Amino acid sequence: MKIAILGAGATGLTTALRLAQKTSSEITVFEKDSFLGGHASTFQVNSTPIEKGYHHWFTSDNKIIELMSELGLQNHIGWYESSVGTVFNSKIYDFMTPIDLLRYKPLSIINRISLGLSSLKISKIKNWHDLENFTAVDWLNKNVKPQIYHAFWEPMLIGKFGEEHYKEVGMPWLWGKMNTRFKSREGFLSKEKLGYPIGSFDILFNSLSQKCENLGVKIHLNSQVNQIKNNHGSLEVSISDAETLNFDAVIATVPSNVFHRITTGLEESYIEKLQNTRYMSAVQIILELKHQLSKYYWLNIADRSFPFVGVIEHTNLVNESIYGNSHIVYLSNYLTPKNSLYHLNKTELLEKYLPFLYQINNKFSENWIIKSHYQKIPGAQPIIESQYSNKMPTHETGIKNLYLGNTSQIYPEDRGTNYSVELGEKLAELLIKKSINN
Repeated sequence: MKIAILGAGATGLTTALRLAQKTSSEITVFEKDSFLGGHASTFQVNSTPIEKGYHHWFTSDNKIIELMSELGLQNHIGWYESSVGTVFNSKIYDFMTPIDLLRYKPLSIINRISLGLSSLKISKIKNWHDLENFTAVDWLNKNVKPQIYHAFWEPMLIGKFGEEHYKEVGMPWLWGKMNTRFKSREGFLSKEKLGYPIGSFDILFNSLSQKCENLGVKIHLNSQVNQIKNNHGSLEVSISDAETLNFDAVIATVPSNVFHRITTGLEESYIEKLQNTRYMSAVQIILELKHQLSKYYWLNIADRSFPFVGVIEHTNLVNESIYGNSHIVYLSNYLTPKNSLYHLNKTELLEKYLPFLYQINNKFSENWIIKSHYQKIPGAQPIIESQYSNKMPTHETGIKNLYLGNTSQIYPEDRGTNYSVELGEKLAELLIKKSINN
């Protein structure tokens, strides 16, 4: 059986690995870019690879941890205590343990306790299907006091999905985020632990691709697929250099809007689901600084006067010596083209951001900046609405032996490399099962 896989990120390469291990198929991976890794791909800082968008693992991310072990990389995962803060009304509050909630002065002591209880209540919900009919805004307004909603939950949702989309986000999405966070703590009062691969995510993708190739998988970079169509029972794939190849099966791990654009012969009902899948782009300004900006790895911005939604100081998780003693800070945003910030270049965006760095650290100076980088990652964050399980495209596309698997189909959990690996294994099993039954 000849199988094509579109995309050499975590999902595509995991699918290729499992198919190569379990079948005698001829497998080819096509990647439009010149690098591996998809959303977890890297660039260089002081000759050291680092992700274009911040990444880490939770202690509950079993699939990616198991894969690292399978690849002989189990000793290449560093586990670190996370440090979390929240900015509200230009002040920073610790949010490292539940006890810190009791010190969150924007709320009264009673409401601080209520905020902690509301977080705990979300984490204790077992059946997320019971939340499907609720948006996060609706559920929170029914279950928490208005002061708590406006001082904490609403700014977080707006920060993640913007004014234009935050009211649409389904409650299962928030449940998934809270569940993952709680699972990464050893106890209720303990700090969160996060993992990061020693040597960056490159070490995972280089090892994974090498294992695939050792099993006979062919991986072609700089190979964009322009069209997929059914050709009398086989699937015809047109590559960027005008070459056309035929396959018995195709697994696409591209975003839904891209899949819709390149695939002909889909049913209207499936096309509608693809068209209704919406994404936000991750827009990152990454700073190399001479000095530490804050003491936090993860700084949530619950202050909507700020033009960005998060400050992730990577070198507060791992040591700055890895990057030539530069302190690495991501100024993170999730934007759509409707937002004016989406269209600014690096210089313009940094100019907008700089005044707010002084609010994070009043000693900050522009001469701290050694170098700045700009990364825009399209399709990084699917917009997960209420009743999403009914709206989500299925992996089977309606065209025989043509399958789709991307981050918009990771639900109710949020996207991440752990769930991308799990998705790759699921796609491989689905294709094997269907092939046996046909």
